Amino acid sequence: MKPILIADYNYPLPDERIAKYPLAERDHSKLLIYRDGQVSEDRFFNVGNHIAPDSLLIYNNTRVIQARLEFHKSSGARIEVFCLEPLTPHDYQLSLGSTTGCTWKCMVGNAKKWKEESLELRVERLEVTLRAYKEQSLGNTYAVRFEWDGEKVSFAEILDAIGELPIPPYLNRKTEESDKTTYQTVYSRIKGSVAAPTAGLHFTERVLDDLRSRGIETDEVTLHVGAGTFLPVKTADANEHTMHTEIIAVPKTTIEHIIRKLGHIVAVGTTSMRTLESLYFIGLHPDKPSVGQFEPYENAYSLSVRDSLQAIVDYLDATGQTTLHAETQIMIKPGYTFKIVDQLITNFHQPQSTLLLLVSAFVGGDWHTIYDYALSHEFRFLSYGDSSILNRKS
Repeated sequence: MKPILIADYNYPLPDERIAKYPLAERDHSKLLIYRDGQVSEDRFFNVGNHIAPDSLLIYNNTRVIQARLEFHKSSGARIEVFCLEPLTPHDYQLSLGSTTGCTWKCMVGNAKKWKEESLELRVERLEVTLRAYKEQSLGNTYAVRFEWDGEKVSFAEILDAIGELPIPPYLNRKTEESDKTTYQTVYSRIKGSVAAPTAGLHFTERVLDDLRSRGIETDEVTLHVGAGTFLPVKTADANEHTMHTEIIAVPKTTIEHIIRKLGHIVAVGTTSMRTLESLYFIGLHPDKPSVGQFEPYENAYSLSVRDSLQAIVDYLDATGQTTLHAETQIMIKPGYTFKIVDQLITNFHQPQSTLLLLVSAFVGGDWHTIYDYALSHEFRFLSYGDSSILNRKS
């Protein structure tokens, strides 16, 4: 596999260019347009002007949970528990909906001071006491068992009552009350992410109504964004970086919608992109719904996209399922051949990140043209920053 030097995907990003807060009106962010090697700009509320009327726009409906919990030992030591993903039950909705207890993979701050004892936190609003037990080590994380004494209180309700919304570390500030609204997309509804699919933060009901009035159809997928999305590439060769695995869910009706609209698919964000592109490889073996990091590069696949997607539909029908549940570790990097997505709406990403590799792959290596323009034209960067709509370079 040809080396990909991550140093080639660096650019200067002054701290003042990182948007610490969103604009007062989300759809007034700047919009960079990239098409056929040319760059121009607009405002996001005009994004419909840059999408063909017969397109299908697909967004990620995941909702960020208030995943950070703060406990204090009787000694006064502060222990921070950051819930990353459910272990038991493994399903997000079952775990968040549990009223008896659940176990999550967690990052633990000050873990050395948490020995065998349980930690307790009183949830006054719900009149329950949450107890946490640190179980086995999982490397840099731990399995943490949560129990509580309220029979009709769910874990999701507990997190909503006492958890803190985890905003990105590069914002270098505490979570504020306003983030509970501004760090969620207007269409978020399936709880599970610990980071927002930030390309969607620019959408408003006004923009969605405008798209529909133009004949642009919409649909949704679910990918719960994990903390791994912020992991920097620390290896000189990006191929040696280990991608995190994420859980995806795609309704059968959405897959059928995609089949009808092939050639006109717009992904809102890199999470939607990774979900959609993963579908092709899942269709090669729908009875084993997972995609490895380098699976797209291991063989010359001859099955058509349409036939691969239809294979998933047929498998779901045969097994009586209405939704595909799968895991993906896909790494989209230069050299990747795109199967499904034709346009990408995305923010501006960190230097030397896997997301920048994805953008470079999509625009045929021409990411410098895009980022040089954004830097020289006062665009705002990262999660609360401005947006772009990129057309795939064939």
